[in-house]
Amino acid sequence: MTDAQETAADTSLRTTGGAPPDDVAPAPIPLLEPREGIPPVVASDDALARVVAAFAAGTGPVAVDAERASGYRYGQRAYLVQLRRDGAGSALIDPVGCPDLTSLGEALRGSEWILHAATQDLPCLREIGMAPTELFDTELAGRLAGFPRVGLGAMVENVLGYALEKGHSAVDWSTRPLPEPWLRYAALDVELLIDLRNALEEELDCQGKLEWAEEEFDAIASAPPAPPRKDPWRRTSGMHKVRRRRQMAVVRELWNARDQVAQRRDISPGKVLGDGAIIEAALALPPNTQALTTLPGFGHRMGRRQLEQWQAAIDRAKALPEAELPQPGQPLLGPPPPRAWADKDPAAAARLSAARAAVSELAERLHMPQENLITPDTVRRVCWEPPKNPTPDAVEEALNTYGARRWQIEQVAPLLLRALTTATA
Repeated sequence: MTDAQETAADTSLRTTGGAPPDDVAPAPIPLLEPREGIPPVVASDDALARVVAAFAAGTGPVAVDAERASGYRYGQRAYLVQLRRDGAGSALIDPVGCPDLTSLGEALRGSEWILHAATQDLPCLREIGMAPTELFDTELAGRLAGFPRVGLGAMVENVLGYALEKGHSAVDWSTRPLPEPWLRYAALDVELLIDLRNALEEELDCQGKLEWAEEEFDAIASAPPAPPRKDPWRRTSGMHKVRRRRQMAVVRELWNARDQVAQRRDISPGKVLGDGAIIEAALALPPNTQALTTLPGFGHRMGRRQLEQWQAAIDRAKALPEAELPQPGQPLLGPPPPRAWADKDPAAAARLSAARAAVSELAERLHMPQENLITPDTVRRVCWEPPKNPTPDAVEEALNTYGARRWQIEQVAPLLLRALTTATA
């Protein structure tokens, strides 16, 4: 048994249901080095083949993590992949030198992958040929078990009694060569994931939530990739200030022009032109580059060529015919904002109030966030358009239609049925 496994087995260090232990736990032990040292970075086909063979021969679940260069590079591609497995040790793989990890993904097919906040890493892993068929999400497990803080560092500290150094989480992982302290940090991120998974499985089992967690993990592993977001320019920070359609067209043109530049230069869009500058230009509708330079974000440091390309985007928006201007808002899918329910449908507002109170009380009793018990959107949809005949079967079918898992339906359907029938009466 490793030191970490012994620590994981010590239940005095675990906070059942997120509550503090009866006795004050000792100070966490700083985890300074991986057990076998920092593994070499794998950046060639030959080295990758050796890693694939080692991990295929390993046993048990596989700890997986990925580092991106968010805020530095365009998109969300992986710039480092970390793995650990019993019998194989740890590996650090450079997706720049090894852009296709399909062979590794195939070697691990059928094995359980352990990830922390899996939905953040799965998109970039899929891009390089890696997708799990079975997974265990330690962050989600922590939420279901009732831990108040579910970041990896907090979970490792509260569950295993170790302190991880988190100083390099927001660095530019596209840097080459990667500095040794960053590599140490990256290797340590998977060092205890297997131990953390085992301790959380035991905790969930003790709380009677293990089957619930397994349903959630299966749903994540089987979910298709998210479709591209429609009209992403509408999410520009400060968009609420833009009221007129012509101004909205300016936001759209500047956003699209910035995105093209950022993609061509492989740089974060925010480093090309800030959201604040886009909003200022949309509100001001400057007639020329001289006027543009007076706006925040378009100062004298910006070159003439850059100013001209932004002004050209603004001019394109100003020249659009009225029929081609964007509409004030996206088509509303689903129920209106809850604040409008009292005026639009008082009965629906009463149903929602009763349902929210019941869900909140149950979530507190189960020691988990409400959104993990059932999504707020699902509750709103059922309350806005309830089954015409709200029987137990009808409510369960409605929840199933909106994607609720079996365990969620079992827990929440009786509450929603009561809210629907009582509020209506």
